[in-house]
Amino acid sequence: MTDLALFDSLLSASTHPDPAFPRFHPRPAQGWINDPNGISYINGRYHVFFQYNPESARHSQIQWGHVSSADLVHWEEHPVALSPQAGGPDSAGCWTGVVASDGGVPTAAYSGVRDHGGHSQVVIARGSSDLVTWEQDGHVAASMPSDPLVTAVRDPFLFRFNGARYAIQGAGLADGRAALLLYTVEDMNDWKYQGIWFTSADPVAAVHTPAEIWECPQLVEVPASGASSGSAWVMMFSLWLSGDDHEHANGVGHLIGSLSSDPATGLPVFVPSSGGKSDLGRDFYAPQIVQLTYGSADSSPAALLWGWANEGPGRDGRRGRTQEEIDDAGWAGVLTHPRVLSLVDGALAVSPAPEVLAYRGAAVAAGAALDADAAVVAGAAGSVVVPAFAEVLVRGGAVPAGAVPSSGVSSGDVELVLASSADGDSVGNRQVVYSGSLAPGEELRIFIDASLVEVYRTGSVATTLRAYPAAGEEWQLTLPDGATADVWELKLPE
Repeated sequence: MTDLALFDSLLSASTHPDPAFPRFHPRPAQGWINDPNGISYINGRYHVFFQYNPESARHSQIQWGHVSSADLVHWEEHPVALSPQAGGPDSAGCWTGVVASDGGVPTAAYSGVRDHGGHSQVVIARGSSDLVTWEQDGHVAASMPSDPLVTAVRDPFLFRFNGARYAIQGAGLADGRAALLLYTVEDMNDWKYQGIWFTSADPVAAVHTPAEIWECPQLVEVPASGASSGSAWVMMFSLWLSGDDHEHANGVGHLIGSLSSDPATGLPVFVPSSGGKSDLGRDFYAPQIVQLTYGSADSSPAALLWGWANEGPGRDGRRGRTQEEIDDAGWAGVLTHPRVLSLVDGALAVSPAPEVLAYRGAAVAAGAALDADAAVVAGAAGSVVVPAFAEVLVRGGAVPAGAVPSSGVSSGDVELVLASSADGDSVGNRQVVYSGSLAPGEELRIFIDASLVEVYRTGSVATTLRAYPAAGEEWQLTLPDGATADVWELKLPE
């Protein structure tokens, strides 16, 4: 590993003074972060870059931060990778983009903005073999299209199809539609614009991915199982609306479909057949996916996703943080665990990368048996106290016909709440962070990392949430009748 690696990111987090600071999701100790960028697997390491302002906990003067890992468990934090260049095409910010190996050279393609409020261009930078040092010479590979119908463009993404390399960018059109622009990329230094490729006028897209601009577009091949096997293509968008101001009411949506060659031009054609929400939480936006492998006769496709979970004033009734509290804390934003994408019976399924199992520490509850000696105590009927850093596996069980629920929720619901440890089962002092149904035989995996909650439902998409325990509050999990929960404290592996 290069001697420019600063330190173990997660080990540093374990001593952070803010109790709301996540310990098992790598990020710098201070500053603002948002969109994951440049996710790549090059020379035996996973690299995750991200939008970063090291100077304050506000969205300004955006650079690229950088962490890397050989195993998705131990993370090293590196120096800033890309920063705005005075007088250059990125002088007002190095915004969202990707990293790929171009002839063996790590290469970043990102949205650069010369003037605040101006149009973005695709800017190219070249990296060292370990992706720690970068050469920024201001080379522009693609400018704003001259088509007057295209009023906004951003966030380049690369993909391969039938042996050729292509790129897409998210766009907004003068008539109010969101759109994708297509490029052929034989030369990373010179992208060839092929026109408006796909828009929200498509009837499937209009239902599942409504927006004024499709931000952070992704297009990857994922494996399929169940009713339809093989693979399919997933197109994912962050659904931007004017006046969002980081609230992102429409969240993130996806389309599932096929990719084929146009018989006249040879260019790829995407035809969606279905779609949906890519995450059910209000605190999830701007995910990026890395295509680890494409499908072939010898292997299935594989793709990993990271998303951004932002701070906020409190959404869906949950207590948030004010801007003053965020400023005082000195940090904002966290990235999710890496997530594996697949299709199950034609629907998108999202699960945590199996490597995160390495964070499981001591088991503090197993099945229906709650071990009070292990600092886990029963709260209200049917509930268990969960540590501030924990993984929980909940399994739905059969409830006898006619049984009367023993807990304060319906017989099929799981609730994760913040409650004062002195209040017992007082409903008035409970803040519901997550509530969801649980069918017999169904499983939920819940990760709590200080103020970040990730809920994974088998065969479905995840739910990403932020919540901030106050002094004297504890996490409590209320189980439906027949359900069991295994609980582990999270611990950094050796």
